[in-house]
Amino acid sequence: MAEIQNIQDQISLAKKNDQNAYSYLLETFWDDVYNFQLKRTQNEINAEDIAIESFAKAFEKIDTYDNKYSFKTWLITISKNIHIDKIRKNKNRFNLLKLDNQKDIIESSPSPEDNLINEQKLINVKSKIKLLKPLYRKTIELKYFNDLTHKEIAKKLNQPISNIKIRVLRAKKILAEIIKEP
Repeated sequence: MAEIQNIQDQISLAKKNDQNAYSYLLETFWDDVYNFQLKRTQNEINAEDIAIESFAKAFEKIDTYDNKYSFKTWLITISKNIHIDKIRKNKNRFNLLKLDNQKDIIESSPSPEDNLINEQKLINVKSKIKLLKPLYRKTIELKYFNDLTHKEIAKKLNQPISNIKIRVLRAKKILAEIIKEP
């Protein structure tokens, strides 16, 4: 009973944007969400990505959580819905490729124009990343440009892995807001 009350206290603190509460909730429920997705996806990378996305969405919408229900169940439901959305997106992409029967060969390599556009987008994103606080910037660079796992980043920055996971989530959210700005 004391454990349930502690979780409710942490949720209340998280609703007030308490970073330690976010860390506590992530650490407490990470294995549940990750293992749930691992069973569904049978792929460690996809399971981790969906679990991270699940916590990001849950923390973003934590004000909508109703404590009449189990927090774990709420997280698992969010995670399940994210996974279903990903399956639908992939199915739609596959259907578009099937509909494109006018071409015998679908090019798998981008054209020089595509490469140039992608390079310009990357330069733009890198300039936006420079606007992040140094801690967030370093985490994003290690994750997406050095292709390090959360565990490797945690070791490199001498931080608990739960802090790194939350930092990646926050950095992505802040970066998305910066990119949306005109």
